[in-house]
Amino acid sequence: MSSAFPQIHLVRHGETAWSFSGQHTGRTDMPLTLAGEVAARGVAARLKGLSFSAVWSSPSQRAYNTSVLAGFGAESVKKDDLQEWDYGAYEGLTTRQIQAERPGWTVFRDGCPKGETAADVGARADRIIAELRKANADILVFSSAHFLRVLGARWLGLPPEDGALFVLDTASISVLGYEHDLSEPVVRKWNQK
Repeated sequence: MSSAFPQIHLVRHGETAWSFSGQHTGRTDMPLTLAGEVAARGVAARLKGLSFSAVWSSPSQRAYNTSVLAGFGAESVKKDDLQEWDYGAYEGLTTRQIQAERPGWTVFRDGCPKGETAADVGARADRIIAELRKANADILVFSSAHFLRVLGARWLGLPPEDGALFVLDTASISVLGYEHDLSEPVVRKWNQK
């Protein structure tokens, strides 16, 4: 999958207790489970042979420790804009629990009371994309599912709410890039395990 243009590799962090149970984990700093640590180490083999101009991570321990276990800890720079969606009052709750109180709720459409909306997350994603485009280089990014889904949507010029269309498993790798020139952003791979 070589390209003449920069490629941005996105890695979702390894499993945590809350990602396993389906609880919304925004700013709660959850550690990786043993299975999450094993999967994070497996990311190293899947990225073997690739080189990156920079490695960026969410400041959360789940994302940063995934970068460390994947062999990129010495290079990994924490960026606040890569933090997961702030779920506010819905932190630690599952979608089913939230929908019991608020039928039909979705995070991408409705956002979270005392937390962020899709537009808020989209603004952070846009700042990261501006940095990526300015760097014009291969960069490796470690973060969380909902943020990376919004980042993928915004990379393509879609509204942040369209992050709902992209699913990401733990310890998955996705690749953003370009097709014919730098004016044609594309998704080159998504949710690779």
